[in-house]
Amino acid sequence: MFEIFKNNSGAFCFRLKSKNGETILVSDGYTQKTNCQKGIGSVKRNTKNEDRFEFKQSSNKKWYFNLKAGNGQSVCVGEKYDNESSVKNAAKLAMKTAPVAEIIDLTK
Repeated sequence: MFEIFKNNSGAFCFRLKSKNGETILVSDGYTQKTNCQKGIGSVKRNTKNEDRFEFKQSSNKKWYFNLKAGNGQSVCVGEKYDNESSVKNAAKLAMKTAPVAEIIDLTK
């Protein structure tokens, strides 16, 4: 499921959670809720395309993915994992979960 929430700065964000409640990916902050909702739509579309996932390793050796839109801009970032295999499994889970995920608005 997608959750829309406000971060500590008051910006609208979304996260995709698995059925067991673990966070798969998180967005940057949006000033308007409508733009946050559009971001969710972009994730739903772009997770259908395996080529939109870019896998990276951070300076502390943790693996994560960036989900890119068709224009090459980052839509959201996946959680960090200890190894490449785990982050690729998370991307597969995002591909399976996001297109059909319901949206829960926690800001109401």
